[in-house]
Amino acid sequence: MSEQSSVLAFPPAAPNEMAQAMHAKLCCHTDAWDLAQDLANGIDAIVVIDTRSFEHYCAGHIPGALSLPHREMTPERLAALDPAKVYITYCDGIGCNGSTKGAWKLSSAGFKVKELLGGLDFWRRDEHPLAAGESRGTLFKAPLDDCGC
Repeated sequence: MSEQSSVLAFPPAAPNEMAQAMHAKLCCHTDAWDLAQDLANGIDAIVVIDTRSFEHYCAGHIPGALSLPHREMTPERLAALDPAKVYITYCDGIGCNGSTKGAWKLSSAGFKVKELLGGLDFWRRDEHPLAAGESRGTLFKAPLDDCGC
């Protein structure tokens, strides 16, 4: 008696289809390690957006992040953003969709956006530092250990 595979119940995509799907996924998301590395290296083509409330931002945020709660993303507020930048949205983590709402609002307004996988939860799990208070802070030139990816 042979068991049926749950994994193979749906056959894998053809290699070229899988490559396209993974490329599309990487175009929409980034992870905490890649973001921390870019921030430490002073990559100025990206802007990190904390989509949570200002109170949560002040309690602890990704160094360099701008506080722009998704509920406050009005055309007037978005007009102040640079359309040449790529915006990285984040919120508390996988149990929160604030970063998704923020990414939707930004992209709907014509901005280039990626969403941070796992949000602040995964940032903390990777033991990256936080900034607190109203100051954006910085991660520029911070030494990072290799994550092994």
